[in-house]
Amino acid sequence: MQGDVVTVERLIAAPASELFGIVSDVRRHPEIDGSGAVVKPKAEVPQELALGSTFGMSMKAGVPYSMTNTVIEYEQDRRIAWKTVLSGFLGRYIGGRIWRYEFEPVEGGTLVRESWDISQDRQSTFLRRGKLPSATADGMTKTLERLARITEGPAAG
Repeated sequence: MQGDVVTVERLIAAPASELFGIVSDVRRHPEIDGSGAVVKPKAEVPQELALGSTFGMSMKAGVPYSMTNTVIEYEQDRRIAWKTVLSGFLGRYIGGRIWRYEFEPVEGGTLVRESWDISQDRQSTFLRRGKLPSATADGMTKTLERLARITEGPAAG
């Protein structure tokens, strides 16, 4: 973990616009999530995300819980990031991590970077400890594998 950010990247043989379209579609998050924690979007989600959009997500990591996400960075086909907090009253005290995806067109496709940024998380001291950063990196690696499989077809790895 470099400071407060864990980043993984992968070259995917697909255009940035296609990859961005999948990641920015909240309904597809359970399909691409490599951690196994994303269950389903909450009832009402935006058709298209934009700067300031909010969306809820049902999660499960041992026990079920809900997160509320707000898009804080948005550059069409290049970058999207959202900040997550626990849904409801406890969101004032728990959360603040940022999930960021960056898409860089390169020869052969798109270099995709996923980052877990805890610099604004209220529990950052706790989150830096133990195995959570490496487990998060493993989950993000699996997410990019799933994204590649969806866009490159069965031969993707």
